[in-house]
Parts: sequence; structure tokens; C-alpha cells
Amino acid sequence: MPLVEWLLVDGELDPLAVPPGGVFWSRISASSHTRGHILSKEYARAVLAWLEANGRRTVNGRAVLELEVSKVAQLAALRRAGIEVPRTVAAIGTPHLLDVARAFERQSPGPFVVKHNQGGKGLSVARFDAADELEAALAAGQLEEPQDGITLVQEYVQPAEPFITRVEIVGGELVYAIRADTARGGFQLCPADACAVDPATGKLITPPGATIAPQPGDQLFSLRDGFRHPIIERYLAFTRANGIEIAGIEFIETADGRVVTYDVNTNTNYNAGVEAVAPNSGPRAIARYLGRLLRREVHA
Repeated sequence: MPLVEWLLVDGELDPLAVPPGGVFWSRISASSHTRGHILSKEYARAVLAWLEANGRRTVNGRAVLELEVSKVAQLAALRRAGIEVPRTVAAIGTPHLLDVARAFERQSPGPFVVKHNQGGKGLSVARFDAADELEAALAAGQLEEPQDGITLVQEYVQPAEPFITRVEIVGGELVYAIRADTARGGFQLCPADACAVDPATGKLITPPGATIAPQPGDQLFSLRDGFRHPIIERYLAFTRANGIEIAGIEFIETADGRVVTYDVNTNTNYNAGVEAVAPNSGPRAIARYLGRLLRREVHA
């Protein structure tokens, strides 16, 4: 496929210019600010608005970007689609976080997690068994400020077994489902190989929430071969209704028998180990899908 990459880190944009022809696939990541790309979200918003105002075909365009960078938006959209999500309250401004957590605890006693509204890779997620623990962490300066000023207080969902499931969707079709090991992966369950190592030291990371330290050769991700579940059709309907063309959606099968969906990754990544054994390929499905779209644009 012919490909030109636009790195939306910094630079310039002429909103009055006519964009080039083509199909424009947004790969903006909710965690871009953690890699020093503080302006990428706003840059992407501007570029996608410009492209769509000029009638260009975008994939995971402007509206989908808003889902990628806001867990509040994700949860609201999932709930509207009739998909069960964790009980969640958003604290607007860190000074309100402890009060929100105490009120949350009164209504739902038990462990809870806090996470940034604009997150990614499981960064910022921390579990607390009580609001007093959160108070101590705040006093010690152990929680980072959220990029957009919003922190979620969310019920801790106990899996029946120590794994979550991630469903990969491209162009309205299921590619495959994978199993992610929460015992070794904790809250950081990005399937990309680069996410498993510290970029500074090159050593394996033991993420927050992990109960077993990963060892060389461990596979945190495996194919759920032949996985069939009614939730898949609901995800396909959800992605169609929200204009999401490429995504990885994560859910937990809980100890009390629920299926709880907690994350929509519109900037999905793939795992080399899974790709090696899967009957279908995520990247190949994307290339074929974008190719079909491009041929339509060329012959329109």
C-alpha cells in the first residue's frame, strides 16, 4: 500500500489549504503525552477537523479521537449501547479526588481503582482497599496529575481467573480475541512488545497490580482460539454506531458471573506472539481494509 506518515508532534497547519487526496487513518494515542508529545492530541484534533471539513475519508476520525482520549466518553457510550461497565465517578480536579473516593466508598464498600481519564497502557492505574490508603498516597505525592485534570474512581472488578480478554475488530469484523495475563501484567496490558520493557534499561517491567514478576520467555498474551461469546456482536454493533473502524476492546469475566467492559482502544496494537499463531492477522486485516477504502476513493 502507498503510505505517507504524518508525525503529529509539532509543526504547522494551514486550515485554508486543500488537503491531498487519500484515506487518512488516525493513530493518535491517549498516552502520547507520556512520551513527551504534549501537543499531539490538540494537533490531531486540528488535522482531523481540517480533513473532514474538506470531505476527506478519515478512519477513526475526529469523533473517535474523543473516545480514545476520554474514558468518561467511552464508558458513557458503552453504557448507552447496553454494555455493562464498572461503576465509576469522575473527580474533576485532584483536590476533589479524596472526597469523591470517600463518597464512592460509602456507596460501594470494597477495593477501588483510580485512573486518569486520558490514559493508556494502564499507566496511572492504582488499586486501593480503602479511601484512607488513597489519602496517604496523595499526602506522599505518589499520584501523578492527570493530563486533562480528570481522575476516575472506579470499582475494582475481580476476575474469575487472572486474565482479561481483548477483542480485536477491523472494519466491522472480528479479527480474533486474546487473553492477557493479569497476574504478570497487572494493570498495564498493552499487547505491543515494546510495552513489556523499560525503554531506559531494556529490562522487563513488573507493572502495578502484578502479583508475579514477568520472567524472560513469559508470554503475557495468548490467542483465545475459537472464542465465541454474545458480547462480540454487541461490540460490533457498538463500533458501527460510533464510527469506530479499528479497535481493541477489553472486558473482564468476573468472579460473580458478570461480563464487564472497561476499555476501548481505538489506537490498538498487536502482539507478535499472538500474530504468529492466529488464523488471521490484525495488521494484514488493516492493510486490506485501508486498501479497499483507497480503491473506492480513487474510483469515486
